[in-house]
Amino acid sequence: MSIAEKKKAKFEQKTATYEVKIHPQTARLYHIEISKTAIAKFLETVEQDHQSVQHLEYTPYARHIVASYLLDQVGDEFGELIRSIVHDRESGGFTLGLEGVTENTDEYVIFATAISHILGIPNHDSMSGKYYARFSVKDTDSSDSYLRQAYRLFTLHTDGTFVDEPTDWLLMMKMVEQNARGGESRLLHLDDWKELDKFVKHPLANHKFTYKAPKSKNVDQEIDRLTFFNYNNEPGICYIDQFVNPETIEEAKYLRDLSNSMENDESVIELELPIGDLVVVNNIFWLHGRAAFEKNPNLNRELLRQRGRFSQNVQ
Repeated sequence: MSIAEKKKAKFEQKTATYEVKIHPQTARLYHIEISKTAIAKFLETVEQDHQSVQHLEYTPYARHIVASYLLDQVGDEFGELIRSIVHDRESGGFTLGLEGVTENTDEYVIFATAISHILGIPNHDSMSGKYYARFSVKDTDSSDSYLRQAYRLFTLHTDGTFVDEPTDWLLMMKMVEQNARGGESRLLHLDDWKELDKFVKHPLANHKFTYKAPKSKNVDQEIDRLTFFNYNNEPGICYIDQFVNPETIEEAKYLRDLSNSMENDESVIELELPIGDLVVVNNIFWLHGRAAFEKNPNLNRELLRQRGRFSQNVQ
């Protein structure tokens, strides 16, 4: 049975307020369409309750309240559904959006906050000092990481490598895009990587590498992490090439070869994500990155990022 056939039996469904389909670009992901009526009613309730982005930033419980407003429109089973998808090893990810109901980026933040707090609890983002980060990619950049550098490959990695808190899932939402060609989100499911066994069985797979964040991340700690670990009796991965600090030539070659193998794997997906849509993936067995943009002096893309842990009541 193919991946698509297995997944159809699990989660593909249609209700009065949303539809879950296999993603048109890859059988690994789902695409969820929430009805425009449900989205409009959600945003109307948010407005009536005077929920603003600032209020969400200042008042943590308000983030759970907007999550409840979305569930009021789509049903409590929607929460179980998206958590189950992100937990599911055969998939572990989905896309969804606001279906053109609004182009207000504050409402994008509120909607993404509802989704993240249905999933679990977002981590504090030290780069922004908030529970989420908004950042732009433009023609010129002087940052100390590849995150904002438009014209080079942002290599495949997992988030949360240099912090000592769980980072179970990642949410990325496209807020603004102007004069952009290229820059697709690149994704690789660990089980689709052809050379996974080669690197999992290497002696250095059990070595703890030291991770150090650059100054822009506002994280001073160093942390030692395994590259591969057991996750529900399957491999999990923790890796980013920019912030890992090997101590020997042998270690450096292992990391270089690992990264090159992933980047050149034929199963890497270049995901098309419209403005106002978001993608959620399990950070334990999905790697993500970004293709290079084509040169344009007027390039402007803004993204929102949230990442965090599952709630304790999630099975």
